Amino acid sequence: MIALAGLDLTDRLVVCVGGGSVAEKRIARLRAAGARIRLVAPVATDGLAALAAAGDIEWRERPFEPSDLDDAWFCHTATGSASVDAAVVDTAEARRVWCVNAGHGGRGTARLAAETTSGDVMVGVVSTAGADPRRTVAVRDAIAQRLAEGALPLRRRRRPLVGSVALVGGGPGPVDLMTVRARALLAEADVVVYDRLGPTGVLAELGDDVELVDVGKRPQHHPVPQDEINEILVDRAAKGLRVVRLKGGDPFVYGRGGEEVIACRAAGIPVEVVPGISSSIAVPSAAGIPVTHRGVAGTLHVVNGQESPSEATLAALRDDSATVVALMGVSALPRFVAAARAAGAPESRPVAFVENGHTPEQRTIRTTLGTAIQDAETHRLANPAVLVFGEVARPDLLLPVTAPAAVQVPAAAVAAGAREEGIG
Repeated sequence: MIALAGLDLTDRLVVCVGGGSVAEKRIARLRAAGARIRLVAPVATDGLAALAAAGDIEWRERPFEPSDLDDAWFCHTATGSASVDAAVVDTAEARRVWCVNAGHGGRGTARLAAETTSGDVMVGVVSTAGADPRRTVAVRDAIAQRLAEGALPLRRRRRPLVGSVALVGGGPGPVDLMTVRARALLAEADVVVYDRLGPTGVLAELGDDVELVDVGKRPQHHPVPQDEINEILVDRAAKGLRVVRLKGGDPFVYGRGGEEVIACRAAGIPVEVVPGISSSIAVPSAAGIPVTHRGVAGTLHVVNGQESPSEATLAALRDDSATVVALMGVSALPRFVAAARAAGAPESRPVAFVENGHTPEQRTIRTTLGTAIQDAETHRLANPAVLVFGEVARPDLLLPVTAPAAVQVPAAAVAAGAREEGIG
């Protein structure tokens, strides 16, 4: 009967008999677990020989002898000889050393599970009816997929003395554009502090006992100041809770992630940052606008549209080979455009406004610097929107334009838009 157990091999001696490709793979795994390796084999793969030459493993370059198991905690044999593997197993059993026999159909006293990890959780799969590596790997991979989707209960039930904070970039909004790491951390979270522009659809998948804290900012309306957000993160983590700060885009692209990292570190709270796809790239992409394109634009300049353009930004707006992407810039658009024109940016510079990117309501307004303000007013440009200035915003850059159109709206949204504006 098989009993599955987790062994801590950190700085413990593991003897591996046999120097072939199977041993090389297993030794890599055992070294990753922190084990010290003694290799016993007359010959070894180039990879194992290189490890021995570097002093990373001990290599006894000869056939197996019982004394090779002196001081061993664990043993692995894969010599290609059934009789030698059996002898290693018998010697290990006599010395009460657990031994994995990786020889075909061989008997052993231990097995290495097919493993997968998610955060600080490790899952191992073994067969109780004899070694069946293809089956165990298939089951392992299926479990790994569910872990990656955040579909399994990973939350700790025993709280540590100090919790942790993860600043998670959720990307441009759709749940399926989140990273695997982001989904796994959400599955482990006790508290989720989120913004309105993040992938909030994922919150419905969390357990009822997960605390959800909405700190989302809206234009001219910041109900939870940044200092208070910092305090929430530190307070919950100090109680031993795992906190996920879920943001839209990337935490370090106008997400104030740096301020939150500083606050956590000052309080002695472990903090990690999980990058996400920035809306400065993802939203133009959703509208078919590449922010760089060979022969057209080789420089990308991302700016806060609420601030007055710097000299570097104005220079980029004048540069035919640069793309300027402005975030949070709808309310300050007249000032931004006026500064660009005054600095000598051409009136014909292509401009695109992508509103509600990656949602069913997404629409793209194509214009030029000379008519940008008028077109924004005519089409009632509203937040959230990403503003793209540069030759990449030309309507015919990637596909020929068959008919002139200032606004590109998904067909499903046309009727709804007409009703909202009272023209249908």
